[in-house]
Amino acid sequence: QVQLVESGGGLVQPGGSLRLSCAVSRSIFDFNAMAWYRQAPGKQRELVAVIPSGGSTNYADSVRGRFTISRDNAKNMVYLQMNSLKPEDTAVYYCNVRRWSDAYWGQGTQVTVSS
Repeated sequence: QVQLVESGGGLVQPGGSLRLSCAVSRSIFDFNAMAWYRQAPGKQRELVAVIPSGGSTNYADSVRGRFTISRDNAKNMVYLQMNSLKPEDTAVYYCNVRRWSDAYWGQGTQVTVSS
């Protein structure tokens, strides 16, 4: 079984920054892709950023240029650096890893952007 634990969420003012972290319980080399999703109240969960094991990163149009996904293979960690945050970025953020048809999720971490 794979466990994912997110951290780093919180309350931040518009224009501020946060870095989310995701600790993965096994080697991230085992997975085809790592990603961050988010779900705002009353909305469907949406893909924010993805980093495939052998390809380039990709981002939702709404966050491109502001968010950066990265990985630390030695620590089995996945990160999401979020800059220039906007109120519309408010959501629960979920870490996701995928191995072929199997997908694993963390419990989520709340990000609230408000003045």
